[in-house]
Amino acid sequence: MQIDDATRQATAPDRQRDDRMSSTAVSGAEIRTVANGQTKAEGLRQMDAVVERNNLWQAYERIMRNKGAAGVDGLSVPEFKAWLQQHWPSVRAALLAGDYMPRAIRKVEIPKPNGGVRTLGIPTVLDRLIQQALLQVLQPEFEPEFSEHSYGFRPGRNAWQAVQRAQGYIGEGRRWVVDLDLEKFFDRVNHDILMSRIARKVKDERVLKLIRRYLEAGMMSDGVVSARMEGTPQGGPLSPLLSNILLTDLDRELERRGHRFCRYADDCVPRRRNEERNPRSSHAA
Repeated sequence: MQIDDATRQATAPDRQRDDRMSSTAVSGAEIRTVANGQTKAEGLRQMDAVVERNNLWQAYERIMRNKGAAGVDGLSVPEFKAWLQQHWPSVRAALLAGDYMPRAIRKVEIPKPNGGVRTLGIPTVLDRLIQQALLQVLQPEFEPEFSEHSYGFRPGRNAWQAVQRAQGYIGEGRRWVVDLDLEKFFDRVNHDILMSRIARKVKDERVLKLIRRYLEAGMMSDGVVSARMEGTPQGGPLSPLLSNILLTDLDRELERRGHRFCRYADDCVPRRRNEERNPRSSHAA
């Protein structure tokens, strides 16, 4: 596989389309950069941090440990090291220039225990590497803004901690449970809304464009690539962070209403006291 035609070059129409579609988010980021007294140069260093040697090495080790299936290019994890040694300089140059174009994601459907299927989008190994490198740079930027009630896909947090918090609510006398599951959340994420949330912290236009391109990467099934205008399919390293960024709005609204809850990804469990069975009660859970 050649890097020039597989991952690196973006045509002029492609670049113009990306410029238009990310203009709102980029403009917002630039305005906030000026308002915060930062220079434009300081706002353009996030991509440099993504491709920094130590950050990439950590991302590479993570991808190799996780293994996983090949993407649409058929390149497997065991084959990736040799491929990367040959092509990385060109990929890195494309990322720094803002020209990198991700490959389509491979559609995989996994049956759910209660019926139906969960759709996964498997990126190529290269795109998993880049997404992991992005995650390692962006996670610390957004982490301080996340809710204390959010436990999914966050450093130092896990499902067991969510269970312990839920048990604590029971100990407080809360017995009524409302189990919320946002149906097809990952399939229906609005890209423009998500990008506006990302632009609150991301100042580098190249990073904003790259995330938009990942969101809009086509999905391949049976050799046919379909365009995507919404959603952030599960399967890539960046998807959990993007979901937490968007769902922070839900967390803040539940907190504003005074609810006690635990959220793990798109599953949320608010709790109520026994005495609040009366629908006329004005007390929040």
